[in-house]
Amino acid sequence: MFVERLDKARSLMATHGVDVLMLSVGADLPYFCGYEAMPLERLTMLVVPRDGGATLVVPRMEAPRVTERPDVFGMRPWDETDDPVAIVAGLAGAAEVAAVGDHMWSRFLVDLMGLMPGAEWRRASEVTAPIRSVKAADEVERLRAAGAAVDRIAGRLQRGEIELVGRTEAEVSAELGRQILAEGHDRVNFAIVAAGANAASPHHEAGGRVIAEGEVVLCDFGGTMVGDDGVGYCSDITRCVYTGEPPAEFNELYDVLFEAQAAGVAAAAVGTPAQDVDRAARSLIASAGYGDYFVHRTGHGIGTEEHEDPYIVEGNREPLVAGNAFSVEPGIYVPGRWGARIEDIVVASPDGPDPLNRVDHRLAAVA
Repeated sequence: MFVERLDKARSLMATHGVDVLMLSVGADLPYFCGYEAMPLERLTMLVVPRDGGATLVVPRMEAPRVTERPDVFGMRPWDETDDPVAIVAGLAGAAEVAAVGDHMWSRFLVDLMGLMPGAEWRRASEVTAPIRSVKAADEVERLRAAGAAVDRIAGRLQRGEIELVGRTEAEVSAELGRQILAEGHDRVNFAIVAAGANAASPHHEAGGRVIAEGEVVLCDFGGTMVGDDGVGYCSDITRCVYTGEPPAEFNELYDVLFEAQAAGVAAAAVGTPAQDVDRAARSLIASAGYGDYFVHRTGHGIGTEEHEDPYIVEGNREPLVAGNAFSVEPGIYVPGRWGARIEDIVVASPDGPDPLNRVDHRLAAVA
C-alpha cells in the first residue's frame, strides 16, 4: 500500500516538476509511511526524492515508535547533538524544486531555506492532496466503520439515552467523547455541544451553560480510528435534538434544512462539480428566506484528516470522482435565537452518492 502511494507521489512529482517531497507533522506522513510523528520541537521528516529511495529522518529517542518498513523507507535516526535540518538538506541534495508538508513548522522551513538557497518552494499538497482525496475501496470501508460508530452514538442521543437537561454543554461534550472512544476510535477530534442560542455559532465551544427544557441542542462530533498500518480515518456527524416539543417556527426552519441536506446528498454524484452540491443545498435554504443564515460552505473532504480535499464550496468547479469522500452539512443559524445543522459523510461512487451516516435525520424531541 505505502509503496503504491509513494509511486503515485513520484508520478505527480514528475508532472509538477518537483524534485523532492518533504513530509513532517500532519496527516501526509502516516498516509505515506505509516508513522505519525509527535508535534515536537525535534524534527521528523520523510524525505522523498523523485528519483531514489525515501528516508525517514527521526529523533533517535522517537525511533522505537516507528514500524520499520524497509521496502518503503530507510531510517536515519539523529542524536541530540546532530543538526536534523542539515541532514534533511543533505538528503535533498541539489533539488531545484522542493515541496514541503502544509503543516510543517515554519522554524524548520526557514532553516531549510537557509541551507537550500537556490531551491523553489511549493506546498506538498500539490502532490499529496490529489492522491489522498480519492479513496480506495478499503479506505471507504474504514470510513464506513468510523461512520457507523458515531451513528450509534447519535442514535442514543436521539432516543434520549444521553442525558441533556440539567447538564452543562461541557459535561455532555465529555460524555460524547467517552462514547467515541468506547465505540472503537483511538482519539476524539471534537465534540461540539451547543444549546439554545449557542447553536447559532457553528463552531461553538462547549462550556458551563446548563441545558434547559424547551431548546435545541446541536451536537457535532467525531474522532479517528487508527488501523494496524498506523493510518487513521475520521468520522464526523451532526444531529440536533429538542428538549421538549419544538415550536412551529423551529419546525419550519428544520424542515427546510432537512430538505436542503437531502438535496445536497442527492446531488453528490460522480461528475458533478463540487460547487453544484453546495448550490443544491444552498438554493433551497435561500428560497425559503434563510439564505443569510447559512454562513459556511456545504462540506469538506474527509479521510486521514477531518478536513481535507475536496471542499464543497462555491468556486470549486472540479468534478467529483469515484472515491471522493466529503461531508454534506448545511446549517441555518439565527443569531440570538437558535441554529441547526445536519451532517452526513458521503462518498461519490459509480452507483451514486453513498451516505456513510444512516441514523435518522429528523428532529428528535427528547425528555
